[in-house]
Amino acid sequence: MLFSGWGSAVETPWPDVAEVPDQVGVRHLVVTRHALVRQVLADPVTYRPDNALDAVTPMPVAALRVLAGHRFRLPPTLANNSGASHPEIRAIVAEALHPARVAAQRPWLTALVRDRVARLGARLDTGASVDLYADLAADLPLLVLARLVELPDAPVAAVKEFARAALELFWAPLDADRQLALAAEVGRFHGVLRDFAAGGGGLAAELRAAGHPPDVVVGALFFLLVAGQETTSQFLTLLLHRLAGEPAVRAGLRTGAVAVADVVEEGLRLEPPIVTWRRVAATDSTLGGTAVPAGSSLVLWLARAGRDPAVVESPDEFRPGQRGSRRHLAFGAGAHRCVGDVLARMEAAVVVAEAAALLDGVTVVRPPWCPDNLTFRMPDAFVVRSVERSGRS
Repeated sequence: MLFSGWGSAVETPWPDVAEVPDQVGVRHLVVTRHALVRQVLADPVTYRPDNALDAVTPMPVAALRVLAGHRFRLPPTLANNSGASHPEIRAIVAEALHPARVAAQRPWLTALVRDRVARLGARLDTGASVDLYADLAADLPLLVLARLVELPDAPVAAVKEFARAALELFWAPLDADRQLALAAEVGRFHGVLRDFAAGGGGLAAELRAAGHPPDVVVGALFFLLVAGQETTSQFLTLLLHRLAGEPAVRAGLRTGAVAVADVVEEGLRLEPPIVTWRRVAATDSTLGGTAVPAGSSLVLWLARAGRDPAVVESPDEFRPGQRGSRRHLAFGAGAHRCVGDVLARMEAAVVVAEAAALLDGVTVVRPPWCPDNLTFRMPDAFVVRSVERSGRS
């Protein structure tokens, strides 16, 4: 099934383009080769982004009524915008996430992560288990994003619950009861965003000043709160888990033989939080010798493209700095390339630099578990414990 087994299937043989049904029988063309995925992403005329935020499980009338009751709308703004407004909206968001502004957050984030790592290390020394997702990575990207763009004044836990609910509602295989519950949760927070969009500062104010209507402001905030922070906390968790099983890489980080930036790039290649992205064919075309009729749904397998042996020297090995490591498509490509890539890289670099040593001498008590989802990996926990203490207990 389309939604299952992305992790186990990534290393098995696949054709360059494969037709695969989803859980309701809708057929999609899954594109696996790096060159073809990049070709699609670089051609937004032939392969449009209009379906990027469409719910992959059709919503029942009851769930649609719940969303309508909350005045929920997702007009074309960023990821799903193929119109003339996209460049200007993107430019405003990009300015809010400008590399200079991102760099200015690094000292503050470093101090925060260093403090958390010290506290977690002390707990490990007592023999306690610690959850590196909940206690370290989960809220970091949200806290940084709030400083950059000004976000609604809502509890961190509420924002995180909303973001995960949105990822599940729009990208997971669901039954009607679950859709109804998620629609209520997403709809309620959409109201918070709508109120903030009407009078909030920061990015919301910039979009209003440029003449964009309230729905567009809400849509941009919605996407940032989902893709701008939730995916990064997922990546931080997945990368730390990967590093827990890479003692040679951690040793290289300690001695300086391995660069932090190279670890981040290799992590993005092998452990991307976004495993697929979608496009819809606007016209009849041919992709890698496969006919693509107009209207076809294309699922671009970003995670597999990162393991393409035509691009990377050792595709299944975690070897920071190897040839092709930085050619991954974890942030997409083309006009819709992730506008927060610099931010995500900075956050990951800080966490690797400050927290990698925490993984020395620990055993994994509970690895991250990710539910079935077309696009997003959503780890729920990453629990470790000191090996020395574990051996004594």
